[in-house]
Amino acid sequence: MLETFRKAWKMEDLRKRLLFTLMILVLFRLGCAIPVPYISSGALSGMFSTGSMLTYLNMMSGGALSECTLFALGVQPAINASIIIQLLTVAIPYLENLSKEGEEGRRKLLRITNYVGAGLGLMLSIGYYFIIRNMGALKYTSGFDGIFCAVVIILCFTAGAQLCCWLGNQIDKQGIGNGLSLLIFSGIVARWSGIYSSVTNILARAQAGEPMFYVFLPLLVVLALVAVVFVVILTNAERRIPVQYAKRVVGRKMYGGQASYIPIKVNMSGVMPIIFASTLCGLPGMIGGFINLDPVKHPIWAGFFSAFSYTSPIYFVAYMLLIVGFNYFYVAIQYNPVEIANQLKKNNGTIPGIRPGKPTSDFISRTLSKITLIGAIFLAIVAGAPILLGNLTGTSIQLGGTSLLIVVGVALDTARALDGYMTARFHKGFLE
Repeated sequence: MLETFRKAWKMEDLRKRLLFTLMILVLFRLGCAIPVPYISSGALSGMFSTGSMLTYLNMMSGGALSECTLFALGVQPAINASIIIQLLTVAIPYLENLSKEGEEGRRKLLRITNYVGAGLGLMLSIGYYFIIRNMGALKYTSGFDGIFCAVVIILCFTAGAQLCCWLGNQIDKQGIGNGLSLLIFSGIVARWSGIYSSVTNILARAQAGEPMFYVFLPLLVVLALVAVVFVVILTNAERRIPVQYAKRVVGRKMYGGQASYIPIKVNMSGVMPIIFASTLCGLPGMIGGFINLDPVKHPIWAGFFSAFSYTSPIYFVAYMLLIVGFNYFYVAIQYNPVEIANQLKKNNGTIPGIRPGKPTSDFISRTLSKITLIGAIFLAIVAGAPILLGNLTGTSIQLGGTSLLIVVGVALDTARALDGYMTARFHKGFLE
């Protein structure tokens, strides 16, 4: 990867794209440091304890949510809007037709996604304002000052979310890689300064009379390196189904006869199942924290809300099952074996040993089901192992698997984008 960046830096057009991308990332981090007025961020420290959904949202925003800065919502509204439109494309014929209309259809879908993202940003801004107000972190809550304070805070959060979306789109147009993913990447990398506090915590516990933590620290480093290698291998892993195209004569020319393959990635859904599972499992705990029930008066509800924390076995089991379920669901809406079989039949392509039509779609479905199960187990291991280690050692690494998947995935996608640009501009001839 470093060799790829070194070669890309020597090319003038790619160097401009890299510098533009770096400039956008710097602007994003500056926006994450601009505080929104009328808010005392110190009063919100209890909201972002490990185990709540806000911890995950704070990680996605690069810590801007806990500091109540201009980019507190980050790219979360834009990502949620993109997921919603992607799901609705399968259910609404109008959106499905737009996705098949080429560049013009994609432009309209992008416009609709931006509108939906703006609406979600406004809703999240209003909800976050009331959360801040209930926590007593506002300077003004009543009278004209309170109304003006609410309007300013909500508009700042909404405008910041839209500005993040615009910055991501600019990277897509004039930079390198996926804009929204790179913004999340920069936020997560900026938050990895917390690794220092985790290491000092381990050393402090070892000096306090727990010598096992002297052994645990190098073991944690080894496990982190193994996890990175594991994620890289399975992120790039794919099952290739061979395809043979029959020869056909059109006029005086012969077409077809080539051998190809259908690639099926092991981790086809990326980090999306973990995001969905984290949101659903963390929602009860966050609601319980806002309600703040008395365990004596409401023991049943208090026990229910406390069950959904990182230290609870119920949370861990539900988290693993939801990751597997959402992985199957996300792959099902992205991959249509019947459509692939029809396209192969239309282009005179066959899978060796499999008849065209329904047998081909059944074979692809069986293969896809097996690969999806492997990918789901992989995601469950990556997301669940940090939770177990964090609960056993008392360190805050519960979100390490999610952030590691995002960082490795974005880095690999950016490297592939650079390789694509260089291949398109400087490809070797046959005689070289």
